[in-house]
Amino acid sequence: MKFTDLFSLSTRMFKARTSRTLLTVLGMSIGIGAILFLVSLGYGLQKTLLERITTSDSLLTLDVSEAKSGVVTLNRDMVKSIGEMPGVEDVSPAFQITTQGHLDGLSADLITMGSKTSFLKLGGVKTTMGTLLSDNDENGVVISSAIAQVFGKSVEEMMGKEISFSFFIPVAVDTGIPVSADQPQQAELKRVDSDRKFKIIGVVDGSDNIVYLNSLALESLNIDKYGQAKVKCRTNAEMGVVRDKILGFGLLVSSLSETVDQANQIFRVVQLVLMLFGIIALFVSAIGMFNTMTITLLERTEEIGIMKSIGASDWGISVMFFMESAIMGFLGGVSGVAIGWLGGVLFNTIINIVASRFGGQKVSLFYSPLWFVISIIIFSTVVGFLTGLVPARRASRIDPLDALRYK
Repeated sequence: MKFTDLFSLSTRMFKARTSRTLLTVLGMSIGIGAILFLVSLGYGLQKTLLERITTSDSLLTLDVSEAKSGVVTLNRDMVKSIGEMPGVEDVSPAFQITTQGHLDGLSADLITMGSKTSFLKLGGVKTTMGTLLSDNDENGVVISSAIAQVFGKSVEEMMGKEISFSFFIPVAVDTGIPVSADQPQQAELKRVDSDRKFKIIGVVDGSDNIVYLNSLALESLNIDKYGQAKVKCRTNAEMGVVRDKILGFGLLVSSLSETVDQANQIFRVVQLVLMLFGIIALFVSAIGMFNTMTITLLERTEEIGIMKSIGASDWGISVMFFMESAIMGFLGGVSGVAIGWLGGVLFNTIINIVASRFGGQKVSLFYSPLWFVISIIIFSTVVGFLTGLVPARRASRIDPLDALRYK
């Protein structure tokens, strides 16, 4: 038999048994749609979370800080040594000092982070409004969203406002007692009032009252000790070498990429669990398709006998049933992808409407990689093909004489 003849016979069920065939395809569609909906939710949550906490630069960045022992100091000389290491592209140190901010006649206790302009970018921090620090604007500052609440204003009202600071600089006090890990050097705070006016150019999410300033604007404070530093490596392969060398100095090192790897492992488990729920629905649909193919075999037993008596081969009969089940599986996969996608769009729209009413931000909770969509259609076709395996074998073994006598 020609392929065109087999294909024509395989698709005849859409005309002869339209309702039953469409319901069978619909059952398969629901199973595939459930898999796509649930797994896309897992991918969407992973993508949304990682986009909010990472950037491409932050994945190549190491976080360096002093050990609790305080034996090794993270100062300018140490930062210079780290910057001269092979494989290091940029080093962005930062120091933290207690500050009092003055805005529109109000004052509030704040925490100032003085750093290079690349510090926030290397840390994967993104602004919710405005821009990050820039080398071209030493007077620009970035604040956390909590500071707006401290001054009783909205984030929008804070943008473009001028703010001044009074800095409290730690000054070492000589007590005559030798410095050790148990007896650290004591310090007192020296107040330095600055007449410099800074302009708020950006806002980041945060519950702490932190303001980020360009360290170039604070050089007059003569701060030599840093609380932490961001070390960007040229490639991922060089991160391990740089990390080991910095640890050899006696400093603490961590990286956001480790956190991302752990998060990806957790999400892979979540996606697997969600997929299992979808596969259960697909298994039930496959049973329904197997039942449909078995009924089709019984209804066409006499027809098969006639086909064999006029020369149809066992292989041709088997291929006809395989094609019929595979076509239904393929159509179920395609329509299931459409159902899962529409369900995701509807669910995401409802969530965003609710979130916007409560003052939240719009998010995209669903994401379907192209490879996954193609794989799930192929998977449904294979499942459909397998459901026709037993009916096809039984049909190929039917004796023509018994088939012609079958009622």
